[in-house]
Amino acid sequence: MNYFVDEKSIVRHIWKNTDCVLLIFAGSAAEFALNKAVDWLYFTGKIPSQPLERLFSTVEYAQKIVFAENDRALATIDSITKIHQNVEKSRRQTIPDWAYRDVLYMLIDYSIRSYELLERKLETSEKEEIFDVFNRLGLRMGLKNLPKNFNEWSIDRNYHLENDLQKGEFTVHLFEQYKIHLGSTRYFILLQIQHILVPKIVYKQLFKHSFFPTFFILQLYKIGRIIQLDQLIKSLVLPEKYKEELSKIGKFEKAQNHLSHY
Repeated sequence: MNYFVDEKSIVRHIWKNTDCVLLIFAGSAAEFALNKAVDWLYFTGKIPSQPLERLFSTVEYAQKIVFAENDRALATIDSITKIHQNVEKSRRQTIPDWAYRDVLYMLIDYSIRSYELLERKLETSEKEEIFDVFNRLGLRMGLKNLPKNFNEWSIDRNYHLENDLQKGEFTVHLFEQYKIHLGSTRYFILLQIQHILVPKIVYKQLFKHSFFPTFFILQLYKIGRIIQLDQLIKSLVLPEKYKEELSKIGKFEKAQNHLSHY
């Protein structure tokens, strides 16, 4: 069976890990709120009005690519491209190429950061593997001026961080929506996660004051995983109505493998 992502790839290992996936989108939620192209989120209004629903929708799209047979994965990528083209047509503007690259770069960076925060340091070859998967996704979408390897990506990633971020009214409003939909306690936890996960440039623009000892919380969570309390902890992080969606994340690989036999 020919898969878009090799069955033994570190990318599959990361994206079937519920904890890693949640961290990937916690980091992305922080950084994209600062992105100079964040106004595109407000054109359809779906993410500001339904941030958690859009989170799980995005996770589903990503996992359909990571775990699917090659043709199915390519069809999913093409459907994502079509969705963006329709939004551009409706707005009568084109999403900037750099904005597409920013999102792609976030998926690469936070895949690495999340896994290293929770598990271990990745080998250079594993980072190259993560880059390759998402770079192929970008190429399929027709993105321009993509880096050729992980080293080039690292340089361009820093350039984008330095030039494409700016705290504005959309940033403030989007974080207000996170708080409304999560509630004060869960929102506080989200901020703690973002505090230790995001790059320094993102941190400096978003967070102006000291935080709770998050590293200590992280160590407690890792202990909780060992004694199998992590499901309870995760249920405290997200509202009850998202319990089913949360449970699907770690099972998505098996579901896609089952579909590949038909």
